[in-house]
This record gives sequence, structure tokens and C-alpha cells, in this order.
Amino acid sequence: MVRRDRLRRMREWWVQVGLLAVPLLAAYLHIPPPQLSPALHSWKTSGKFFTYKGLRIFYQDSLGVVGSPEIVVLLHGFPTSSYDWYKIWEGLTLRFHRVIALDFLGFGFSDKPRPHQYSIFEQASIVESLLRHLGLQNRRINLLSHDYGDIVAQELLYRYKQNRSGRLTIKSLCLSNGGIFPETHRPLLLQKLLKDGGVLSPILTRLMNFFVFSRGLTPVFGPYTRPSESELWDMWAGIRNNDGNLVIDSLLQYINQRKKFRRRWVGALASVSIPIHFIYGPLDPINPYPEFLELYSTNMIFAYTVTFLSINTSSCWKGRQNDICNRCLVLSRDEAGDARERKVNINSLLALVCQISCLIFKIT
Repeated sequence: MVRRDRLRRMREWWVQVGLLAVPLLAAYLHIPPPQLSPALHSWKTSGKFFTYKGLRIFYQDSLGVVGSPEIVVLLHGFPTSSYDWYKIWEGLTLRFHRVIALDFLGFGFSDKPRPHQYSIFEQASIVESLLRHLGLQNRRINLLSHDYGDIVAQELLYRYKQNRSGRLTIKSLCLSNGGIFPETHRPLLLQKLLKDGGVLSPILTRLMNFFVFSRGLTPVFGPYTRPSESELWDMWAGIRNNDGNLVIDSLLQYINQRKKFRRRWVGALASVSIPIHFIYGPLDPINPYPEFLELYSTNMIFAYTVTFLSINTSSCWKGRQNDICNRCLVLSRDEAGDARERKVNINSLLALVCQISCLIFKIT
């Protein structure tokens, strides 16, 4: 009898907990996205949208220095948006005639359809479509990319190498920390769970909040370049816009795509003869030093350069311009194919790239 009463009370207790938890969980799942900060709101209102296959894609397009023919297109990383570039935007307009950036599909202020098969191929096609929309399809373009954007740039390189009509003509490429080699890429635990979680992934994306996001993202910054809480809120607001947190698991399939198409994308990077530069922060926990740079130097056939940032710099950068770096090294490959490291007098294109390196240090 005593045991029955205990079991009955226990069942009643769990029913009460359930009745209380259901509305609390419902309220949690329907928490509205945070309001845009004045700076993020200004970024949105100053931008534009174009339509790609019925989907709205957000982009920024600014005219810069008069008389220069140079155009630069900026490709952002995961899981943020074109707003990553806002701290260097003005600096770039002083060096390029035209500065263009977009929010990839599923990111920032662009549409975030679901269900949807997000792919690097589609993102590359969106970049090409944007340049056609702007009437720049026949112009030579400089690409500046970071993280996820590096993979998109690799696909654009592959298409450029194939000399297919209507494809982007690339003048130069400047990459920054990103997992261009699957074998040296170390995704975070949450990324692993989301990309391979199956039925668990939709639950995790719905339960994700600012606390989980900020605690997961902060470690990929260098110890002295971590974002402020307000900057993290701006990133989170961009993710939550259009319920973007619900498509993160779909977007993360790029990690699996990168493994599947390694030969295509690494091969493109290694075989083109255009100027290629890499800006690397060595405290990157996702693309670790020195394994990443060793593999990079091994795979590159043609001449390339690398800016090695401060030892305190990681995958994502934010800081003061006078914190730039404790050394700037150029890794070059001679005609015999032997990699060597040397200090050089930097001029022309390399000077421009190193100036960009300095500016990138101010990215959130």
C-alpha cells in the first residue's frame, strides 16, 4: 500500500512538472529575435537585395576611389554575414574602385528557406548571379574571403579554371583562416553534432540560444581579439533574422561537401596561376598551426604568399589597427619548387594585401 501511494505521488509530480515545462518550453521556443543594434540596422538599410531563383539575397555595393579599375568582392564566413567586414569597409573603399559583399543564402539578411539543400555550388552561383546583376560579369574581380567564404572562392576558382562562358573572371584571391583542407579541419563539438545529428539536429537548433552561441564562438577568437558582448549580440541577431538558427544544421553540410569534393576544390587552388595570398592567424583551433600551413605549402604549385599574423591571433579577428602583427613573412616557391621562407620588401599587390591584413585585424 505504501509503495502504491509513493508511485502515485511520483506520477502526479511528473505530471505537474510536465504541465509546467510545456508552456515554459513553448515560450522559450518562441522568444523573438533580438532587435538590431543601430549599427546593424544601418548596415541593413544601406544595403540592397536582388533575387536569385525567387530568393532574396542581401548585398552591399560601395563606390570607392576614383580612377582605380580594381573591384573587390568579399565572401564572409560561417555562421555570420557580410557585416563581418564593416570595420574595414571604409578602408577598402580607399583602395578599390568598388567594394561588394553579400550575405550568402541562409545567412544574415538573405532568405533562409527550409527545408533546403544548401550547397557551396549554389553559393558560388549566387556570387556569379550578383555580379551579372551589377553588370560586372566581364570585369576582372579580386576576391577576399574568410572561412566558409574560402570554400566558395575555391569553387569559383574551379569554374574560372574551366574557362566556362559566363563564369567569374578572377584577377587575384586573398584567403583568410578557413578549412580549405578537410584533413586539417577540426570542427567544434556543436558543429559535429549539428552536421551529423540526424533527428537530434532540429532539436539542437531550436534549443540554441545566445548563451550557447557566444560560448561556442568565443574560443575561435584570439585571446586578445575576442568580441565584446554587443558585437556577439550583433552576430546572434544576424543569425536569428528570418529564423536562421533553424537552418544552421543544413548550412553545416558544407563540411561534408568539402570532404566529398576535396580533389575539385584543393586542386583548383593548387593549379591556377593567379596571385593567391593567405592571411593566417596561428591560434586557430579549427585549422591548427603548424599542420595547416605545412599542408598549404605542400599543395601550392605556383607562386603564393602568406601573411602570418600575431601569435595571439586566431580564426576570427577583432582588434586595434596598431596591434597588427609581430612579423609579416612571405612564403614563396622558387622555380625548382622548393618552399622557402624569407622577409621581403613588400610592394604593389603584396603591399595592398598586407594593408588588407592590417584592416582585417579590425573585423568583429
